[in-house]
Amino acid sequence: MSEHSAPAPDEQEDARALAEVLGVVRALIAENGCPWDRQQTPHSLADYILEEGHELVEALRADAPMPSPAEHAGPTPGLPKPVADVAEELGDVAFLLFFIATLYARSGRLTLAQVLRANAAKMVRRHPHVFGDLELADRDELLRNWERIKREEKTENGHAPGVFDSLPKGLPPLLRAYRIHSKASRVGFTWESDADALDQFRREWAEWEEARAAGDPGRMEREFGDVVFTLVELGRRAGVKANAALDHANRKFLGRFETMERLARERGLDLPGLSLEEKNRLWDEAKAAEQES
Repeated sequence: MSEHSAPAPDEQEDARALAEVLGVVRALIAENGCPWDRQQTPHSLADYILEEGHELVEALRADAPMPSPAEHAGPTPGLPKPVADVAEELGDVAFLLFFIATLYARSGRLTLAQVLRANAAKMVRRHPHVFGDLELADRDELLRNWERIKREEKTENGHAPGVFDSLPKGLPPLLRAYRIHSKASRVGFTWESDADALDQFRREWAEWEEARAAGDPGRMEREFGDVVFTLVELGRRAGVKANAALDHANRKFLGRFETMERLARERGLDLPGLSLEEKNRLWDEAKAAEQES
């Protein structure tokens, strides 16, 4: 191995850490390992992936945006709590993935090396602008090219793919709506301009108002769904992911409400029993405190 191909020190440390985790997994499912772990199957671990995935997302969103390399050069002693939480949840998700890969390896049907190498090859194939000589004009062309390569891969496997074939059926509806709009836009099926999309939103809102005035519950649900679906596209066009934006709004509301509850307790007030005007004053205090911090 030449000096240019030798792993950097941090890569060597990563490799050693990976070997440690895989060693722990193998010990747990060995003949004299943990009775609970020995009973697990890829199917029994599936729900844990969903649970740990949600915990990881929560930790990521609670952490501040990552600093640039210039702002954070090299490791620092200890980790601030948000980063420590991300580290823990990343580890939990990774452990489950390695656990499942090890179970497949024991069955003789699939190895971790096959998984990783196939994924690396796929990423290289789908990034010809990085690993080849393809030049792309902008991000939109990049995404269209990505979809084209994916369709070609599926066709090579004997399947004529649909645009939405790769869309997971289990995605939460708000995230699913975003992915639908994103994929549709990559094949040119979307409004030509932001103004057109906004006009469509206004039409959907008018239809919602009509349904609400008519008092038809079924129609109201359908029209409100159309409003939300179109609003998701307006956000996407502005670079906003509706699922993340709503999560932020939820957190903001809960944080302010917790402050309201604390203020009420400190003043000997019964929050539920206060008038709306009194509650709004506490809300304004909580909002001001949030902005100050």
